[in-house]
Amino acid sequence: MLFKLFLLFTIVPAIELALLITIGTRIGALNTIVIVLATGFIGAYMVRAEGLDVVRRLQRTMAEGAFPAEEILDGVMVLVSGALLITPGIMTDIIGFLMVIPRSREPIKRLIKIYLKGKVYLGIRRR
Repeated sequence: MLFKLFLLFTIVPAIELALLITIGTRIGALNTIVIVLATGFIGAYMVRAEGLDVVRRLQRTMAEGAFPAEEILDGVMVLVSGALLITPGIMTDIIGFLMVIPRSREPIKRLIKIYLKGKVYLGIRRR
C-alpha cells in the first residue's frame, strides 16, 4: 500500500507537470494558467451543485426508510471529484469532470461496485 501511495504522489504530479509544460509551450503560459483557473472555478460550481443534489437525494431516500447506498457512493465520488478539480492539472481535471457529471459518473460507479464486490468476496474467502 505504501508503494502504491508513493507512486500516486510521484507519478501523477510528474505526468501533470509534463502535460502543463507541453500545453504551455503550445498555447502559451498565460492561456495555460487561464485554463487551469477556469477549470477550477467551473469545477467548484459543478461540485457544489452536484453535492447539493446528492444531499437532497440522500435525505429523500432516508425519509423513505431505505438505505442510501447509491447516494453515499455518489457523494464520495463528488467529494473525490472536487479534490481532483482543485488540483492543478489536466489529467486530474478530466477525471474530476468525468466523476462530477452524472451521466459519465454511472459507468465509473459500475466499475467501483465491481471492484468493491471483488474485495468483499476475497475478504470473506480469506477467513
